[in-house]
Amino acid sequence: MKSCWIVTKDHKNVLEYRDVPQPQPKAGEILIKVQASALNRGEMFVGGVVHGGPEKLGGNEASGTVHAIGDGVTGVKAGDAVFGRVRGGFAEYAVMDAAQIMMKPDCLSWEQAAAVPVSYITAWEMIHQFGKLQKGETMLIMGASSGAGVASIHLAKLIGARSIGTSGSQQKLEQLKAVGLDVGIATRKPNFAAQVRELTGGKGVDLVINGVGGSVFAECLRTLGFRGRLATVGYVDNVFKAEIDLGAVHAWRLEIFGVSNAHLPAAGKAEAAAGFKRDVLPALADARIVPLIDSVYSFDELPAAKERMDTSGMVGKIVVRIG
Repeated sequence: MKSCWIVTKDHKNVLEYRDVPQPQPKAGEILIKVQASALNRGEMFVGGVVHGGPEKLGGNEASGTVHAIGDGVTGVKAGDAVFGRVRGGFAEYAVMDAAQIMMKPDCLSWEQAAAVPVSYITAWEMIHQFGKLQKGETMLIMGASSGAGVASIHLAKLIGARSIGTSGSQQKLEQLKAVGLDVGIATRKPNFAAQVRELTGGKGVDLVINGVGGSVFAECLRTLGFRGRLATVGYVDNVFKAEIDLGAVHAWRLEIFGVSNAHLPAAGKAEAAAGFKRDVLPALADARIVPLIDSVYSFDELPAAKERMDTSGMVGKIVVRIG
């Protein structure tokens, strides 16, 4: 089968097409015929915590039809339309753990379904599982135009929380306001804490989603109110270290956490998928949430799709049509 691999060469990631044998599902797995997959910065990022070594079959999420079913898997049959997190979505066939299987709602296209799993499950972990965002609270999203950023906007709206987002592009912020962002701050610099404090009447925000990295970490900390929470989920700036004001963490009872699948066991991934199915999937099924797709590329255009991601030009998800 045709597949596309992410290979690290000279400290850069390149894509290589390869013909490989079609995988077979083991016990507790299914094999899907892939219709669409999507790009995620974490697996493309050289030196990142989730890349997975010098080479890997790309694609962490996909939509498609059930092709084969491993031992012990129930509730699905051949031909069912499904989507979820997978291993090797940049290929004609991909393996999916049974715990990750989600039935594709009729209202979602293959491309929309492929744009959901990684970003929205990650957002669920940051906002529901660890961030504990509540109705009436306020969340700040750094780099709000990313896939996880857009998913966070949608989840905040679903909860009834207020969202403030940053981007270096005013045009991107206007696009994000059209899909639910409440307030936009146009900046690429760590100069936003005073404005955030003003927007919250001096109280500060309840949760920060930091997908930018260490260059804004200290400023993010300054935006938090009492019992505020700060999630780290990415490093667009390539800055992995930052100062921490321990006095503020201590006095204001702040919480700092990271969200990554790098060391998360299968049970943890299954727990997150189950929480997403319970809290978010119904809103996708009845179109209260509509995934925001930036662009769609063909399988042969994957290098061009990667180039768009590398330039950070997208608003929402970059999708690749495989089938």
